[in-house]
Amino acid sequence: MSDTHVRIAAVLMDIEKELRDLLLWQQQPPPPEALASTQPFCIDTLNFAQWLQFVFLPRMHQLADAAGALPQQCGIAPMAEEYFRDLGLNSGELLRQLRLIDRILSSQ
Repeated sequence: MSDTHVRIAAVLMDIEKELRDLLLWQQQPPPPEALASTQPFCIDTLNFAQWLQFVFLPRMHQLADAAGALPQQCGIAPMAEEYFRDLGLNSGELLRQLRLIDRILSSQ
């Protein structure tokens, strides 16, 4: 496993922690049809926090664990900033971790 994979795995754990701390972590997954969306970020079937938990984190964990090819670019921080802007949550640390994912993947 490369240093990049190790770094990504660590940040993914921090993202999960932040989602739990913000009480955005869900115990039950959405129905399979919600996860089958073809829209970016599953915008038509999930909210952004659900997409992070049920789509982004599992896919990225799978790539990191298998030392697979990682995306060469990632731009989820701007979407997260927009989503969390008006929710009134203390999402600063989560946004910092998402910006870090963007930077790590863009600098490979």
